[in-house]
Amino acid sequence: MVLARQRQAMILDEVKKTGAVRVSDLVDRLGVSDMTVRRDLEVLARRGLVEKVYGGATAVVGRSTDEPGFEAKSVQQLPQKEAISALAAGLVKPGTAIGLSAGTTTWTMARYLADVPDLTVVTNSIRVADVLQRNERPDRTVVLTGGVRTPSDALVGPVAVHTLRSLHLDMVFLGVHGMASGPGFTTPNLNESETNRALVEAGGRLVVLADHTKWGTVGISTIADLEDADVLVTDDGLSQDGREFLAERVGELIIADVADDGLSGTGGETA
Repeated sequence: MVLARQRQAMILDEVKKTGAVRVSDLVDRLGVSDMTVRRDLEVLARRGLVEKVYGGATAVVGRSTDEPGFEAKSVQQLPQKEAISALAAGLVKPGTAIGLSAGTTTWTMARYLADVPDLTVVTNSIRVADVLQRNERPDRTVVLTGGVRTPSDALVGPVAVHTLRSLHLDMVFLGVHGMASGPGFTTPNLNESETNRALVEAGGRLVVLADHTKWGTVGISTIADLEDADVLVTDDGLSQDGREFLAERVGELIIADVADDGLSGTGGETA
């Protein structure tokens, strides 16, 4: 028997994939009553995850320019960010030059770089730079691009872009606002998009860090196509459909395990 939480997760996955669902279709697919489906939709609507309409529900229509501040984002999906960051940091080799974009996931990842020797890090994030500088390693070089500050504490604009276009990095780690089949990896901030594109172009390899809630989310501006990612690190909350779709497009899909107790897992799987 499918539990209510499992049904609701299946319904939400279908809404994210198709944009809308009908009660009659869900009754057939889930093998439950019309009333049960309507109760599930009511629960999802109260949580702000879908919008109820006559005969079904649709995806919540958010503005593509909505940009939560750093503090708001820093408390969202914490176990997922920890698990993703731990795996991503394991890809960093001693003696390399890497780029870290601004964002709460890359900020989390910065803490996991404490033990990597002889590392040069370029970032457009004051917060990321602060974490790395606090470590006070004599073999660590941190380069902050400069630029104009955004709500997510990114430094963007001509100064940041000019700095990044003069650099050549071994690997770039990119945090994103959303990822979707058409637009690819996106951001709600136009200026941040231009700066992130310059960061991506400076890197030999691109590693994208995005928890499962980013799947199906679209910002106003594209940073990179899905196919541009050499590696995508996400978490085990990503739907099976999402895994299959992304695995066919990115170079390598790494799924971080998140422990049931809310702490980040130590392992992962490659799809």
